[in-house]
Amino acid sequence: MRLDRRTLLAGAAAAVSRGGDARAQAMPAEPLRTVGAGLEIVDLWPALPPGGGGPVAADGRFDETREGVITNVTRPCLLVVRPRKPNGAAIIVAAGGGYRRIDIGNEGVPVANWLAAAGITAFVLIYRLPGEGWAAGPAAALQDVQRALRVVRADAPTFGVDPERIGLLGFSAGGHLVGEAAVRSAHPSYPPTDDRDALSARPELAGLIYPVITLRPPFDRTSTRRVLVGETPTLAQAAAYSVDTHVRERSPPMFLAQSADDPIAVVDNSLIMYSALRNALIPTELHLFERGGHGYGLGVPGSPAAAWPGLFLTWMRRRGFLRA
Repeated sequence: MRLDRRTLLAGAAAAVSRGGDARAQAMPAEPLRTVGAGLEIVDLWPALPPGGGGPVAADGRFDETREGVITNVTRPCLLVVRPRKPNGAAIIVAAGGGYRRIDIGNEGVPVANWLAAAGITAFVLIYRLPGEGWAAGPAAALQDVQRALRVVRADAPTFGVDPERIGLLGFSAGGHLVGEAAVRSAHPSYPPTDDRDALSARPELAGLIYPVITLRPPFDRTSTRRVLVGETPTLAQAAAYSVDTHVRERSPPMFLAQSADDPIAVVDNSLIMYSALRNALIPTELHLFERGGHGYGLGVPGSPAAAWPGLFLTWMRRRGFLRA
């Protein structure tokens, strides 16, 4: 058989490739260093979450990519970021991801670190994703955030937290979840599991950053709507899982921030929520930025939307939420 130069080169390359594969198999895999690695973990439920079902995570709690994208939430929990000089305030942070994933690498841990730098004890909420086979379905995430508020309130002395100064902060679908928890705090989304569930699930305040608010047409082209109520929900179903329809007089004060050019959760979401809060005489502050898009977390430095963190801190301080 005649071997030309091209054939010899191809054979040599294949041999090198095979050798490289063998060496790679012989070497131990580098441990995956994730965004949430090393943080204190507090499980939400004493056993299985209400109703059961759900996926199985490789590490028993949830799967996380190197970039901090979480799926397969088996055991909902809180990741705790403690400040060096706590001021007694606590914020539970719900990152977004369309209820298909939780992006703690962008909207979770960096936000918690920023809050801790301001003296606030931060808790990143790892909530169940409704589409991952939970028997509770679209109620699963609401159950988790209500339980999180009660767990933090019950264990407030352990965390150095004032039980009357616990707030929520959510982004995108996490903003929907936070909004729902804020306006439906009295809703019994699950049967009591222990003494903690006798405590209030009402937050002192809530921040909603580029949130999904309504699942009704014509603003229903979101993953949040598809996951929670399906492709062709009735108007009643869409209204039931829209945040603005549940605003009542006991809803807590809220801070809203969004960019006018948001292509995913269009700016009408914040406008609808602001109108509902204003009609119910709920103290609220709304900031709209000309540019910023969606999913910017703390904001791109120098962009208009990067102003929201400072505005949020000022708002909380003005409300007496931040005290020495």
